[in-house]
Amino acid sequence: MGVRSKKMKILVINSGSSSLKYQVFDMENEKVLAKGVVDRIGLEGASLCHSPSKGSRHIITTEIKDHEKAIQLVLDILSDKDHGIIKSLDELEAIGHRVVHGGEDFSGSVLINEEVMEALKNNIELAPLHNPPNIMGIEACKKIMPEKPQVGVFDTAFHYTMPEYAYIYGIPYEYYQKYKIRKYGFHGTSHQYVSERASAILNTPIEELKIISCHLGNGASLAAIKGGKSIDTSMGFTPLEGLMMGTRSGDIDPAVVSFLIEKENWTKEETNEFLNKRSGALGLSGISSDFRDIQDQAGKGHVRSQLAIDRFAYVVKKYIGSYFAIMNGLDVLVFTAGLGENSSVMRAKICQDLEALGIEIDYDKNFTRAIEAEISTNTSKVKVLVIPTNEELMIARDTYKIVSKL
Repeated sequence: MGVRSKKMKILVINSGSSSLKYQVFDMENEKVLAKGVVDRIGLEGASLCHSPSKGSRHIITTEIKDHEKAIQLVLDILSDKDHGIIKSLDELEAIGHRVVHGGEDFSGSVLINEEVMEALKNNIELAPLHNPPNIMGIEACKKIMPEKPQVGVFDTAFHYTMPEYAYIYGIPYEYYQKYKIRKYGFHGTSHQYVSERASAILNTPIEELKIISCHLGNGASLAAIKGGKSIDTSMGFTPLEGLMMGTRSGDIDPAVVSFLIEKENWTKEETNEFLNKRSGALGLSGISSDFRDIQDQAGKGHVRSQLAIDRFAYVVKKYIGSYFAIMNGLDVLVFTAGLGENSSVMRAKICQDLEALGIEIDYDKNFTRAIEAEISTNTSKVKVLVIPTNEELMIARDTYKIVSKL
């Protein structure tokens, strides 16, 4: 579902608390002209690593005190006569921003204005770690390039189509009304991209497909996508719910939390740090949050590393079964993100013994990494695909669609 357009160059920005990733797309052919990352913003040893599509990588180490300085550095390198890909900033027609949390305010991507900025700030309490740096990136661009249209693309927006019975929690309804406590879901841009790619690869209208998308990285989530719309997803009010992840616990009995607070005398901050940074595959294995390290150690007989692998695959398999049930069937199972795209071992373990659901993978086809591939057998009722995600392209496409109508 590519977008063929007039010549328009779009800058895509993913702004974190101390880092800023960027890509520049030529929307005429959807090619990446350059990409890079600014690291350690506001810290010692800050740097920019810039990679043009034609030419060699260029690294600048300098003081980068804030996001405004980081954006300026990016714009300078993009228009640099030796390393740049544009002659002047006039060639950049729009900026697309990844924004983690849109709450209930946004069902899709939007042109950023004062009203949108106010809503983003109101949603900070729903994503205190992510929305503030996203906002800083937007404000820095606005200050440096006030005339350029900016578009916000939300991780949560794709899941806006979930029915109320899927997103509501079993607590008194008044707390949803007062504090908007509900399931929101994340990784929406990735789930949308791979589901649309699956439709294109299979040459089947997305409206006719039931898809389970498995975004498996250090952060991981599944989505049940029926007719192109998300009807459920594993992450919840925060990205902590759902699968066990690299450092996140995923689903646990809520009483465990209060039990540990009493036993360990933890503060709120210590509890959040335990659940988000010290749990998951790291906590179980005691080795690493990176499944590459864990698989390596498991191969050497490390028992707890094998336990972490078994637990992760088990939980993914359990979600696949539940989403098969709520959609009353399945046409396509998609693996994406770092682990999903690269680990044939994990894909095989997840798909093992799912024949009753019509899922059968070809173990020779499954021996693939980081390329689009169909890995199901010829007799499998469900198509199993590996599709590298491209959230930046999805952001560029949404930005183009909105800006081209101005």
